[in-house]
Amino acid sequence: MLTEHGQRAMPVSGGTDVYPKMKRRQFEPAVLVGLSGVDELRGTFGSGASGLAIGALESLADVACNPEVRRAYGALAIAAHSVATPQLRTMGTIGGNLAVDTRCNYYDMSFHWRQSIGFCLKKDGDTCMVAPSSPRCWAISSSDTAPALIALGALVTLQSVEGTRTIDVHDLYRNDGIDHLAKRRDEVITRIEIPPGDGLRSTYLKLRRRGSFDFPILGVAVALGIEGEDVRDARIVLGAVGSRPIRATAAEALLVGNRATTALIDEVADRAGDPAKPLDNADLAHHWRKRMSRVFVRRALTDLVGLVEG
Repeated sequence: MLTEHGQRAMPVSGGTDVYPKMKRRQFEPAVLVGLSGVDELRGTFGSGASGLAIGALESLADVACNPEVRRAYGALAIAAHSVATPQLRTMGTIGGNLAVDTRCNYYDMSFHWRQSIGFCLKKDGDTCMVAPSSPRCWAISSSDTAPALIALGALVTLQSVEGTRTIDVHDLYRNDGIDHLAKRRDEVITRIEIPPGDGLRSTYLKLRRRGSFDFPILGVAVALGIEGEDVRDARIVLGAVGSRPIRATAAEALLVGNRATTALIDEVADRAGDPAKPLDNADLAHHWRKRMSRVFVRRALTDLVGLVEG
């Protein structure tokens, strides 16, 4: 159906993002393709020791409460549990959260509000209100589970009538507020595969004005593999500070092969904040959000290595 109707069609699972945006005329599909009846997209299989496969229609509530996810993939359990409210987590799916639309102060408004300013580049307008001289849209990635899954080294499977392909979750995203997914319109996310997580320590921290419901204005996912006193593997991923989740690779390199002392964590946190480039397109001051990226990385690392933060 997606192939048949092309640009006029949009898939929907839980609908927690699609339906509100249809009401605000941000999405205006002529055809909705419901996925909720496709039972093959449900279920969680495997373990933390062997690796886990999660169907794209698994609810965020089920992912957050799954014993194997909680035991071996802490960052994902925390991220899924941090999305919205209990009711929305019961409706929303992990596949839908990976594909959730980007957000911006000038875009996530009612139709009449957007009409009053002449609309924005992301929908119906020709100017980015955040950076009027820029040729691109600067709306930010708003998925909580994406940074966590990238930190865990997960893969995502996409399927269309032409076949199936599997890519890194990191490669699912483009640095473009409008065309933010490297997924064709006729493709459906079918499953997420996470490699073995036993021995991996991971966490997710989320910044937002309210402690529930709100989308992230900063998300920090960190995963560490530690042997003895040394870090053998490290991933640090920042969300909601760009149009795609951002890996802080330079900061990761400082950790690998070294013992995570307080001094090293401070240096890593400072380096991790460098790629964060928040603009005035989300809640709270953008310069403060950039500073908090360093604070949250420091907190996450301190928690994972068991140090007492001073």
